[in-house]
Amino acid sequence: MTFIAIAKIRAIDLNRPHGEHEHPPSLRYGAAGEHGHGERQRYTCPMHPEVISDHPGNCPKCGMKLVPLKEKKRRTSNVQRSTSKVGAIDPNRPRHEHDHPPSVAAATNGAAGDHEHEKMHPPSYDSGAAGMEMHSTIDLADPMSREGSGTSWLPDSSPMYGRMFMFGENMLMLHGAIFPRYTNVSTRRGDDRIDAPNWFMGMFSHPLGDSTQFGSRLMMSLDPLTETGRGYPLLFQSGESWHDQPLHDRQHPHDLFDELSLSLSQKFEHDLSAYIYFGYPGEPALGPPTFMHRPSAMDDPDAPLGHHWQDSTHVTFGVATAGIAWSRFGGIKVEGSVFTGREPDEDRYDFDRPRFDSFSGRISWNPTQNLALQFSHGYIKSPEALEHDLKRHRTTASVIYNLPLGHDSNWSNTFVWGQNHDTGEGKTQSFLMESNYQRGRDTVYLRWERVEKSGHELVLDPPDESRIFPVSGYTIGYVRDLSHGNGLDIGLGTQFTISDRPYRLDRYYGDDLGYAFQFFLRIRPSLHSHGAREPGEHVAGLEK
Repeated sequence: MTFIAIAKIRAIDLNRPHGEHEHPPSLRYGAAGEHGHGERQRYTCPMHPEVISDHPGNCPKCGMKLVPLKEKKRRTSNVQRSTSKVGAIDPNRPRHEHDHPPSVAAATNGAAGDHEHEKMHPPSYDSGAAGMEMHSTIDLADPMSREGSGTSWLPDSSPMYGRMFMFGENMLMLHGAIFPRYTNVSTRRGDDRIDAPNWFMGMFSHPLGDSTQFGSRLMMSLDPLTETGRGYPLLFQSGESWHDQPLHDRQHPHDLFDELSLSLSQKFEHDLSAYIYFGYPGEPALGPPTFMHRPSAMDDPDAPLGHHWQDSTHVTFGVATAGIAWSRFGGIKVEGSVFTGREPDEDRYDFDRPRFDSFSGRISWNPTQNLALQFSHGYIKSPEALEHDLKRHRTTASVIYNLPLGHDSNWSNTFVWGQNHDTGEGKTQSFLMESNYQRGRDTVYLRWERVEKSGHELVLDPPDESRIFPVSGYTIGYVRDLSHGNGLDIGLGTQFTISDRPYRLDRYYGDDLGYAFQFFLRIRPSLHSHGAREPGEHVAGLEK
């Protein structure tokens, strides 16, 4: 896995003292563009535009400094550039009389009821919040919560874990996860070990004018140290090699460098934007958001069995992608990539030779803030180093549904279908369903998957190499956070998996039930909204 803290948050210090000169704010929830007191100056929260006050002060939800609310009569740029000179969005800095907070554009959603989503999540790109641009680093027209792995999309309501810093107009987001654990896998092909799958990531963006943005990302993993070359035990897993032998029943480690990318995006009029993306390594427009970036999978230390049918191209040494997006109908995007088909070699510390011999295309649609759909197809030339002549056509489709359930509670679900059409083997299918329910310190998650794998893929004897074997996995896990909402979430977790296989595989795996269990710590940054009050919680002086 990779230490990437999938998640993404803003660092907000709720303990910032109020200046003595401040008046207790009279607050109410409503549309950020409403004016109920004539021309009198009013104030709003950059994170929660539904909070409006007649006086300067702090947001009762997150503690951030309220900024002046100014309705603009004429059409303004879609990009609200920050003029605040802050060092980080842990807004613990003292106030200065000479600081002039940026004006806030009127919220486009209108009535207070339109902010139902925003009461639980940070404002999206066009919410009108100023001082803190929650833009994607790939496309400035997208909200940051939509940004998945590579150029993929998550639902806009997805929870974000991480820590965000602002340096003038420049944004830096840090996030990651690590899973120190003991894992035990049964059957003749099983194993047990102590390891620590991990990944971590930094994302940076810099505005180039009002409608252009430069972005860059760096993703790394210490898997080469914690997992070694063979990777970790995972029944029926396959893909890549070690010592010139194909790996089976093990998940390969990820490279030290998993993404080093640059992007340039442009916002046009009429709800249109476009971007270009180059990664060495990077991720092409093929498949759903990679498993460790999906809210439905972020608490599961293991990779899916269908990884090499669905999202295995997330570490590709040489990717160039161009995309165009419309913000109408929730958001529609069409994109295409040329990339290197060969998966990373056994040397996990180097940069492999770019080839740009493969291509892919993807259509993404977010019809609502809670839903993300994608369909993609790609041609992958010679993905495996041990099979130079292999040519693969991959087709995938996915549905991700995320439902915020109130303050510090979320339910995320994913369905993925992936098909590989390989030369000499034909078509094989994979199906995956994941669900993750989090409430406060407690998280329960599930995963079901079924994958058709050939005897060749599972490294069986020659008589069985050409046969197709459907294998399945049923996983349930639980995590209890020991440290929660104070900047770093440390959870104690356990997971149990039952594996199902055809009886013909008993000669390789034995007659016993296939199962795996593990105990782990899950360490990642906290969710940004921790410490905020629930939307319905009473606050003195607050009107609804």
